[in-house]
Amino acid sequence: MKSYQIKWHLFITVFIISGLLYSCNEEEKLPWVNLIQENTLDGWNIKGGKAEYRVENGVVIGTTVANTPNTFLTTNEIFSDFILELEYKVNPEMNSGIQIRSNSFPYYKNGIVHGYQVEIDPSERAWSGGIYDEKRRKWLYTLDNNPEAQKAFKQNGWNHYRIEAIGDTIKTWINNVPAAHLIDDKTVSGFIGLQVHSIQGDNEPGTEIKWRNVKIITNNPIKYSKKTTVDPIITKNNLTVDEKNSGWQMLWDGKTTNGWRGAKLNKFPEKGWEINDGELTVLASGGGESAAGGDIVTTESYGDFELKVDFKLTPGANSGIKYYVDTELNKGSGSSIGLEYQILDDVLHKDAKLGAHEGSRTVCSLYDLIKADPNKPIHPIGDWNTAYIVSKNNHVEHWLNEVKVLEYERGSGTFLKLVSESKYAKWPNFGLLEKGQILLQDHGDRVSFRNIKIKVPKVNKE
Repeated sequence: MKSYQIKWHLFITVFIISGLLYSCNEEEKLPWVNLIQENTLDGWNIKGGKAEYRVENGVVIGTTVANTPNTFLTTNEIFSDFILELEYKVNPEMNSGIQIRSNSFPYYKNGIVHGYQVEIDPSERAWSGGIYDEKRRKWLYTLDNNPEAQKAFKQNGWNHYRIEAIGDTIKTWINNVPAAHLIDDKTVSGFIGLQVHSIQGDNEPGTEIKWRNVKIITNNPIKYSKKTTVDPIITKNNLTVDEKNSGWQMLWDGKTTNGWRGAKLNKFPEKGWEINDGELTVLASGGGESAAGGDIVTTESYGDFELKVDFKLTPGANSGIKYYVDTELNKGSGSSIGLEYQILDDVLHKDAKLGAHEGSRTVCSLYDLIKADPNKPIHPIGDWNTAYIVSKNNHVEHWLNEVKVLEYERGSGTFLKLVSESKYAKWPNFGLLEKGQILLQDHGDRVSFRNIKIKVPKVNKE
């Protein structure tokens, strides 16, 4: 071999080795923190079921137990923005997952673990790296349209996950292949958890799942974030996978006024409301009831329904979500007439202390009639809350952030008595319409809405 060829090969070899050393040194400089320390589970606790966990040579081993629900080994520490990397090995018959930004609150389904889960799925479906919302909205990001990620999973071997949760964006990689890209702001912080799934049928207890090299970056994680090549799924003003499959429809498209009009107009109000960044906002105008832009209502009427609405209050604000509304009932001043899910700043607004029945004008209450559970899980002013209203065969429920806060029977003796004692006594057959419109109230205070969705029996929609 000629001397210049030898020199060239030596140069290439040195260049490659230098690159590898530089890459290793850069990796070592990253501010990783190991979450498994000294072969112990210090800093972790077990929630949910009774599956067993132990550590051997730095490897966390979870073991299935019969007749117990999903079990989670969770961090004591709460994390918000982070980059998490780990490796896992799972039995081909075993489903599992990594919980991130997850929580366990006494008021929420008796403390059940809920929140984002990065799926571990060794089945033929192969959705490992997809994002599931445990005990809430179910699937948020499947791998149906990502065959490269589906092929990346190694059966019976160690698999590597990279998970980035920064702001409203969650990105995942499986064995360095981009898997999921979700934009969703439902939960901004929570613990990290390693799941041992419950077992059923022919599955034998004693099946193991293993995790190792669990490390996290929480110090300025955006600095170390990686670009992904998969398209994002944006949940704001869109249906989730489960909602699409179960018949939900968007009641507001997030962009236009389609499907809505002024309660006392034949078109959408020209002032008093704005649409910006996927939010429908009634503007502040001094606190008067329907005195500026006025209430807005759906152009369609509904009988039985399920309704979801995210709402965000400003300090001291008052508004409401009304249902079974007939805009012909009140053509004068004030708001249109209907049953109302109250939206209110209970601390700063005087209405919280008023009403025909004590507490019946507090947030989530059936306005002026029934007080919501005082232990309701309301988020702070300025944060988003989710109202959920169910009306089926005259049985009505109000929910707040997935927790039921009241229920009643339309037309029952108790209901009619409450109406007779309220400000609605002057309206014949109040609250008893077979069908009515959905209304968002203008009470002169700034309140924003988004993710407005409805589910109705097909035969019940006009």
